[in-house]
Amino acid sequence: MTLKPDAEAIWSHPEVVAWTEHLLRSYRRWVGRDLMAPQKDAIAQSQALFLAPFVVVSHGTQASPIFNYGNQTALDLWEVPWEDFVQMPSNQSVEPDRRAERQQMLEACQKQGFFENYRGIRVTRTGRRFGIERVLIWNVVDEGGDRLGQAATFANWTFLPEREALSEELS
Repeated sequence: MTLKPDAEAIWSHPEVVAWTEHLLRSYRRWVGRDLMAPQKDAIAQSQALFLAPFVVVSHGTQASPIFNYGNQTALDLWEVPWEDFVQMPSNQSVEPDRRAERQQMLEACQKQGFFENYRGIRVTRTGRRFGIERVLIWNVVDEGGDRLGQAATFANWTFLPEREALSEELS
């Protein structure tokens, strides 16, 4: 979902409001509880999720999935504006040597509906590495159960030392 930049808040765009509804409905369907407290209407719900203090990201169903949503916490963490984030293949957020492991987890999620307690390492746009823990990934589906993508949420991350520094520490 690519939006034209304007003064309006991202969370208020109709496409984002609709996607937020898919994210939250799908989470409830697979996990059996709400991701966050329900709000008074769809726009308030979209705003609350976008401004939540935990990360929520999602990607579509392309062969090489592209991020189509990242809340403000995710955008800040990945050090990227919305318009760049929603054009980035989601596997680019992972170090190349860890992509196969990530793909296995996504495939398990696709079969089961959701996957809990994933942990991994991600990379920001500027190359900073951070570890993520207690990640919950779920399939995003429409009202009829057709797959629209996958989403993830987590509240725990730790920035890691640069690889050179890490290599020196291990020597």
